[in-house]
Amino acid sequence: MSRRLRGVRVLGSAAAMLLVLAGCGGTSPGHLQRGALLPRSATALPQYDPKTFQRLLTQLHGEPVVVNVWASWCGPCVTEAPMLAQVSRAFEGRVEFIGVDVLDQRGAAEEFVRRLHSTFPSVFDPTAAIRNSLGFVGQPVTVVYDSSGRRVFVSAGALTADQLRKEVSGALGR
Repeated sequence: MSRRLRGVRVLGSAAAMLLVLAGCGGTSPGHLQRGALLPRSATALPQYDPKTFQRLLTQLHGEPVVVNVWASWCGPCVTEAPMLAQVSRAFEGRVEFIGVDVLDQRGAAEEFVRRLHSTFPSVFDPTAAIRNSLGFVGQPVTVVYDSSGRRVFVSAGALTADQLRKEVSGALGR
């Protein structure tokens, strides 16, 4: 084989390898970027199953996460919703807040988000499969995860703003 032909093969192989590596760089459609499963608005309410929700939590490793399980028909959920919105705004950019709407109707859930000015995204869980997979039976439930994805706080029932701020600050290491 001539030197020239060998050189062309080497260049061709190198070009092919670069294409393969570029496909792994996060811009290909099959690659999920950090937080790609996170709904982009408070009213999007995509329906997730437990497996997809766990993938979302995994994508968010590296920052603390607050998960709040709620329903539009739940009295304590209505009571704590304005507080959750306020605390989520206070920690915006440092902590990710995610709601899980359970055993609800999509229209009622969307109205709840609008009426109570929820600022963080939620996912729709009409059968409560996500809540159940997390090991809970009622709502509201609030879970705080640290940046490594470890549960550092769990509360069943409505929280106060002071309690939530304290737990979120703790997850931030403050």
